[in-house]
Amino acid sequence: MKLFSFLFTSSIGRKWLMGLTGLFLISFLLVHCGVNACIFFNDEGETFNMAAEFMGTNWIIRTMEFVLFGGLLLHIFQGLYLWKFNTDARKKRYSVSAGSANSTWYSRSMGILGTLLLLFLVVHLKDFWVTSRFTDVITSGEKTLFQEMKEVFANPLPVVIYVLGCISLCYHLLHGFQSAFQTLGINHKSYTPIIQSTGRLFSIVVSLLFAAMPVAMHLGWIQ
Repeated sequence: MKLFSFLFTSSIGRKWLMGLTGLFLISFLLVHCGVNACIFFNDEGETFNMAAEFMGTNWIIRTMEFVLFGGLLLHIFQGLYLWKFNTDARKKRYSVSAGSANSTWYSRSMGILGTLLLLFLVVHLKDFWVTSRFTDVITSGEKTLFQEMKEVFANPLPVVIYVLGCISLCYHLLHGFQSAFQTLGINHKSYTPIIQSTGRLFSIVVSLLFAAMPVAMHLGWIQ
């Protein structure tokens, strides 16, 4: 009970929860990006469809979907609370100090970036997750998930939405990756620079891969 109170009512506890759920979601991004990147084998979706079928039928992974959604919701709600809390506190400090002196614009805009990511996530879930989990379009053999991707990304509007979403993801991760470790007390002059460099590399590479997928499919580079 004390742990629950600490995590959900104290400022430090909320930050800890943000850090833990953030690292969990980062691990999911790595797996999700790896599966989606299978389209670059350019084998008419055969490798991608095999990977997607495994992810969709393995009972352990299906169970983890509930954990994932729980972690995502916690991350969203705690993030919005902390963003509002920090924004209110920052307004009080503006009269005596410059708000941007010791922080980047994207670290001060995590609430906005997170909201843009949430909107992108809703579109993404509607396009693919709902179709593959709650309809028989894929399971009946009417079409494969790869064919569904090609159909969605034939329209330039979803491509633009996905690219903008990936830009938001990149900036969100640039701050969130290293911040999660720092919040959990993993902060030392010996290895913090390594965490920061790894975070920048991860943020850029993963976001570029996610953005490249719809662009490549729309331009016909992936068949």
